[in-house]
Amino acid sequence: MADLKEFAEQLVNLSVKEVNELAEILKEEYGIEPAAAAAPVMVAGGGAGGDSAEEEKSEFDVILKSAGGAKLAVVKLVKELTGLGLKEAKELVDGAPKAVKEAMPKDEAESMKKQLEEAGAEVELK
Repeated sequence: MADLKEFAEQLVNLSVKEVNELAEILKEEYGIEPAAAAAPVMVAGGGAGGDSAEEEKSEFDVILKSAGGAKLAVVKLVKELTGLGLKEAKELVDGAPKAVKEAMPKDEAESMKKQLEEAGAEVELK
């Protein structure tokens, strides 16, 4: 039981980059799609039974509105944050406005927004 509690703590404390890497491993090695893997983790991390309206409000999409003046820096950051390849990250940035990441917890979404804005991008949360 203590091992499971430690494992849960490790999952909760993962960085955005580590979560993306974990999702990629689950998808490639075990055939588990990241969206399917995210729901149980979010429910387990939710704590004392909130209602579904609270859960919906706690999920945000990070929308890249434009790359701004530092397009290369934004492409590199999108690549790092999402785990996409360079070509895919560039296509995402070129296709703005576009969702960089969807259904994220509020704190992770705000952190990603801040990082992208510091790189020069125009970003919004929905």
